[in-house]
Amino acid sequence: MATWRYSTMPGGAEAVSSRNAVGRFVDFSHGGGGGRRVIKPDQLMLIRKWQLRPVKRSFSVRNVSSEQQQKVKDLVTQQQESPGSYNPFPPDASSIASSIKYHSEFTPLFSPEKFDPPKAFFATAQSIRDALIINWNATYDYYERLNVKQAYYLSMEFLQGRALLNAIGNLGLTGAYAEALSKLGHNLENIASQEPDAALGNGGLGRLASCFLDSLATLNYPAWGYGLRYRYGLFKQRITKDGQEEVAENWLEMSNPWEIVRNDVAYPIKFYGKVLTDSDGKKHWIGGEDIQAVAYDVPIPGYETKTTINLRLWSTKAPSGDFDLSVFNSGKHTQAAEALYNAEKICYVLYPGDESLEGQILRLKQQYTLCSASLQDIIARFERRSGAKVKWDEFPDKVAVQMNDTHPTLCIPELMRILIDVKGLSWKEAWNITQRTVAYTNHTVLPEALEKWSLELMQKLLPRHMEIIEMIDEELIRTIVSEHGKADSNLLEKKLKQMRILENVELPAAFSDLLVKPKKSPVAVPSDEFGESEEEEEAEAEEEKEEEKLKPAGGKIKSVKEGTQGKKKKIPEPVPEPPKLVRMANLCVVGGHAVNGVAAIHSEIVKDEVFNDFFQLWPEKFQNKTNGVTPRRWIRFCNPELSKIITSWTGSEDWVLNTEKLSELRKFADNEDLQIQWRAAKRSNKLKVASLIKERTGYIVSPDSMFDIQVKRIHEYKRQLLNILGIVYRYKKMKEMSASERKKKFVPRVCIFGGKAFATYVQAKRIVKFITDVGATVNHDPDIGDLLKVVFVPDYNVSVAELLIPASELSQHISTAGMEASGTSNMKFAMNGCILIGTLDGANVEIREEVGEENFFLFGAQAHEIAGLRKERAEGKFVPDPRFEEVKKFIKSGVFGSSNYNELLGSLEGNEGFGRADYFLVGKDFPSYIECQEKVDETYKDQKVWTRMSIMNTAGSYNFSSDRTIHEYAREIWNIKPVELP
Repeated sequence: MATWRYSTMPGGAEAVSSRNAVGRFVDFSHGGGGGRRVIKPDQLMLIRKWQLRPVKRSFSVRNVSSEQQQKVKDLVTQQQESPGSYNPFPPDASSIASSIKYHSEFTPLFSPEKFDPPKAFFATAQSIRDALIINWNATYDYYERLNVKQAYYLSMEFLQGRALLNAIGNLGLTGAYAEALSKLGHNLENIASQEPDAALGNGGLGRLASCFLDSLATLNYPAWGYGLRYRYGLFKQRITKDGQEEVAENWLEMSNPWEIVRNDVAYPIKFYGKVLTDSDGKKHWIGGEDIQAVAYDVPIPGYETKTTINLRLWSTKAPSGDFDLSVFNSGKHTQAAEALYNAEKICYVLYPGDESLEGQILRLKQQYTLCSASLQDIIARFERRSGAKVKWDEFPDKVAVQMNDTHPTLCIPELMRILIDVKGLSWKEAWNITQRTVAYTNHTVLPEALEKWSLELMQKLLPRHMEIIEMIDEELIRTIVSEHGKADSNLLEKKLKQMRILENVELPAAFSDLLVKPKKSPVAVPSDEFGESEEEEEAEAEEEKEEEKLKPAGGKIKSVKEGTQGKKKKIPEPVPEPPKLVRMANLCVVGGHAVNGVAAIHSEIVKDEVFNDFFQLWPEKFQNKTNGVTPRRWIRFCNPELSKIITSWTGSEDWVLNTEKLSELRKFADNEDLQIQWRAAKRSNKLKVASLIKERTGYIVSPDSMFDIQVKRIHEYKRQLLNILGIVYRYKKMKEMSASERKKKFVPRVCIFGGKAFATYVQAKRIVKFITDVGATVNHDPDIGDLLKVVFVPDYNVSVAELLIPASELSQHISTAGMEASGTSNMKFAMNGCILIGTLDGANVEIREEVGEENFFLFGAQAHEIAGLRKERAEGKFVPDPRFEEVKKFIKSGVFGSSNYNELLGSLEGNEGFGRADYFLVGKDFPSYIECQEKVDETYKDQKVWTRMSIMNTAGSYNFSSDRTIHEYAREIWNIKPVELP
């Protein structure tokens, strides 16, 4: 008699069990739900064939998600169907079609009457998930047995995109699934398009995190990702006549077929309350608001490997007991469910608006939930793997925690709290463990992104953590004093002001006399009977003269305060006390063992400017880790036509894993046959984008035009405004020419924008509105026709990027130099043979070096010049280029409609003031930019030269794979090694 068991979770409970008999009960729990059903003989045979395959041996491991011991099959020893194929079943179309049909019937989310595309998508995804789960289980069973050191990547964002095509591509089953769906009357591309993008991120921060997970799995590194499961994401963007509108994302409305809820993995999270100290000096955080964080797991498969790692997302809830039934029955329904709502709303929205106190509290709750739940989970795993005797000093030898920007900073005090208050370690032991465990990636030089939280708010919301942060700050003060001594009080004061974690907070009592300066000898100052000095009297006399000039005929100006003899007494304006703040970036640097920037130029700015005082103190902490992107999603799967060409000319598909092979294309860059194939692939991709544009905007564009694309988060420093002003200048010049002149002068262009402006970022939303207004005018101008089109693609996301990037010919990365940390979209565009126009900023610098200066359109001021240029502007010495003034005047003439653009253009005018004085140097770089765009036109006219440049961009992008970046993190920060399953 044969027995099968099938698990649906890593090291988890058995989800399918069967006996060798017909009509017996079979448990289809699939992750905890379901029940028993009687099945028919043909169904049983199908299950045996697909999911209940006998295994050679079993062994006992601890459940990854609970303490319960379970028998788990050693699926690692199963025979592979073919070399390079990592799937647990025969990859033939008929078997796959049977599996899809099985899931449509036995794990349904839709009614049984029809098998339409949404239902087909879910059934297909569940079929794929079966394959992933087997490798998923095997991966973590193996890690459990070996007790390997594991990296944990904590990020507020994971911008995953669609998972279906990526998963079957990594499993090597794309062709088989396409054929299977064809047998079932569906098209793979159409079914894949039914999947909504997971709304777990917004920009480069989240996309980088997702690329890293792909590389970690592909390279067999033991690692997990940790994030939050946002119900409504950031927002879904709609473009109307009024510009951008935001509505809630609906990606979870029909559930997510890739995730598995772990109802047995839930951790308590506390807010507010108070801290008590017992007689032994031990701290107890009690009272307050208590919620639960529940785990949802998403499998992340590697390419051509069994390794399938985990993205664990936390969702928040309150226990059912917090629902006040008596209050509900009294008619106070909202009040009865208040605790449930307060818990659930933590994971409603990514980056809730924080202009209100409530918004700030919610953001801080999100950050703490991510940190606390993840660390409790990591520690539970460490204790389980350690067995009966836990050696806490070995924690950093088994755990590496990477904080993706400052959002997870609370990992530092939270790890300290758990180690000291819960596990009973001393401060010294806990601090040593924390510093050896945690590392920090800085992603910005923008002051507003280096988070600072109100000390008062943190004391209320996280009182115990605030105590710990104060103690860390005191440790830092001690270190600074030890390093710099007390002799030079001015230097010491400066260092403390720059480096302390607590800003505008008095020194602790132990250091209260540290900066006391010697008192000056008193000097006698003559004064009148009111105690005023001669200087004060002279100043008052001058003021009286001024008042006399302003006094109306027969009138009198009353003084602020008059003395008994009519003499004025000035009351000084009260100076507001500066807010007391907690500087999260400083805490990251102090509490971690490594700090890295994300591009060569950015890392130098981090060392020389952002954290220079810390760099002088701990130079060994600072590193560079230039970002990278996964070549699987960003060439192999999103650009199959170009992938075939690369494979053909490099001789194999090795480039997908070893991107160094892309450099071999350089020797063929002038080959006419390659160039013909290259242009054909590009045009095919442009046709797809033309269809997308018509579908999303109604505009019809020509695939024979140059596709000029800028897609990224809308922000003033990214300078979409510079781009659209350049387009306006182009349009104005076209209108001044005859039809024959403009056709000779200009290359036809489709200028494509995409990206979201944060809901409360008014200036960014003005930029979106202006772009759409320009498009509405230009695109309907019969004089211009196909010579110029301006398109804003709404709701830009990963799936849209996967269409736009392969079709791009020119891509704009034009941020103010020194303000973009790295950028990753520039890497994706270059990989796909797109030529960049940009400044020497972020990863542009390294891309230009790799692809060749002649294959990059460079303009603009350089990073080291920016401070001087702003100073020049403040002093009134900047003289704008006449062409820049011409463009502004043209806009103000009303050519783009009745909207008022004064506020938008006002940011480019004046020499000082908030929101003015052209802080991002649009006017300064404008002449250089439009002259560079003229070079672009001239180059594009020679398609052989342009195609050669395109090939050289792909060939030169070999060094921007996230595989390279992950190897560096693993070797130089995390100290982990690949663990390949046998």
